[in-house]
This record gives sequence, structure tokens and C-alpha cells, in this order.
Amino acid sequence: MKTAKIYQYQLPMDSGVILREQRLQQRDGLVIELSDGTRFGKGEISPLPEFNQETLEQAREDLQSVTQAWLNGEELDLDANCPSVAFGFSMALLELEGGLPQEGNYQAAPLCSGDPDDLVVKLNEMSGRKIAKIKVGLYEAIRDGMVVNMFLELIPDLSLRLDANRGWTPKKAEQFANYVNPQFRSRIEFLEEPCQTPEESLEFAKATGIAIAWDETVRDDGFEVTAQEGVKAIVIKPTMVGSVAKCIELIEQAHQLGMQAVISSSIESSLALTQLARLAAWKAPDTIPGLDTIDLFKAQLDTAWPNCSLPMTTLSELNVVWEN
Repeated sequence: MKTAKIYQYQLPMDSGVILREQRLQQRDGLVIELSDGTRFGKGEISPLPEFNQETLEQAREDLQSVTQAWLNGEELDLDANCPSVAFGFSMALLELEGGLPQEGNYQAAPLCSGDPDDLVVKLNEMSGRKIAKIKVGLYEAIRDGMVVNMFLELIPDLSLRLDANRGWTPKKAEQFANYVNPQFRSRIEFLEEPCQTPEESLEFAKATGIAIAWDETVRDDGFEVTAQEGVKAIVIKPTMVGSVAKCIELIEQAHQLGMQAVISSSIESSLALTQLARLAAWKAPDTIPGLDTIDLFKAQLDTAWPNCSLPMTTLSELNVVWEN
């Protein structure tokens, strides 16, 4: 017999988390729990404010509708729903069917906040290649270039992933590149979306030799993975992209073209974050995922992230907002 419950959660965040124009003081989301006799599956639906187009209330209505359709035995087209619902519900179905392997890739590329000493400590805990991530585009492009150059100079075996979130004009992107020593540029694994349009970003890669990656572009209507000069990777944020099946299709298309596919967080709770680590180990085992966001929270949810000491909130502590 099929049953389903929808929980709503609220988790406190570290006070320093800022999304574009807004400080994120708490993370709000939903958890779907599906049961089919003795089998269970869980998924998280947590649209990220200012990034996902759907609000939490819209996602909740969408989730209730698709859950009822599943209970009725109707055929589902999950990607006809909003992306956060498509991802969370498809993940719950995958767990219910035993399709998600248990092994996870928890070796996240650490997010650097600016202190080289802190980064060195984190990198020394990493096995294999040393990769870190730096957000750029928040301050002056020249400052970003100087910071990136400093890290690459101080730590000779470091590779960096950079993310500009389409923050630069071509002139500012050029200013950034001018402050990165040309001999260090190959150690920038990729720079996500340096300019405001994909065309400008492609020109930047061609002019500077700095590899780029698509992130926001992956979520644009009509996006297809194609081989383009200077494009090394695609970044997949499932909460913003859609169903697990859609994410896997993008991963496989990227791999066929010799590109990396990086599974990345949209600041989900530890529940979804561990599922993303499992998806990464399963479908992109040779690429370190972008999942270094658990420290942005003040509490975990349902499932523990390895070696995380944050307190745990269980599903039994949450409000059930819908069940059938």
C-alpha cells in the first residue's frame, strides 16, 4: 500500500550567508517521504530564494499534486513540475526503488573565504589533488585577480575553481585576468560564468586561455551540452535543474564530449546533500563535487554529513503539512 507524508522544515543558518541582495538567516524547505509497503524513500524540496524561480509555497502546491498523482498510480512526467519538486520527488522515488547506491563522494572542494591559512588546513586534509573554490565577482575584479594570483603563488599544488555568477562586464573580466600570472592560468580548473552573456564568456576564454564552465547557462531554456572552445565543464545544481534522470542525462552528455560534470549544492540540508554526494559518486566518480556547504548551517536534518558535529533535527520533530 502506498502512503506519503510531506514535512516542512526551518533550519537556522550561519549569520554570514548572503544570497545576492539578501541575507539568508534560515533555510526553509519540504521533505517528501514515500512508502510502498516495507520500502521507503525521502527527498528534499528546497527552492533557493533569488535563484529558483518557484517559491516554497508554489513548490508545496506542486509537490502535493504530483504526490497525489503517484498515490493514484498515474504516469508521471516529473520535469513538467518545477525543478525543486522534480529533483526531490525523483530522489525519493529512486531511494524507494533501491536505485541510489549507498556510497558517496564526500570530498567536497572547500570554499575559500579569504584566509590562506584556513585554506591550507582544509587542503592538507584532502587526499589526492588539491582543489578549492573561490567566489569572485562580489568585489572589484582587480582585487579578485590579486587574491586568486596570491593563492596560486603561495600553494604550488593548488587548483582553483572560480565562480563569478555572470557578474562581470567584458572589461571587468579582462581586468581580472590581467592580474593572474599567465603561467598560473592553467591551474584555474575553470571559471564559472565570468560574463553576463555566454557569448561574452566564450570570448573571455578564447582571449585569456582560462577555461570556463557553464552553471546558470545549464538552466537556460533550450540548453544543450555541446563542445565549445574553452568550455571545460558543466555545473549541475539538481534543485535548480530538475529530476535525477535529467541530471544524469546532462552528466552523460558532458562525459561523451570529454567535459567534466560537477554535481553542486544549492544550499540544501544534510538530507539532500548526502544524496547529492551519493549521486556524484555513482555518476561522476572522477570529479570532486561542489558540496562544501554544510558549514553554512547551524543544524543538520535527518541524515548526518560525515564528520559533521552540528546538532541533528529529525523528521519526527517537523510539522507534517500533508499526508495520505
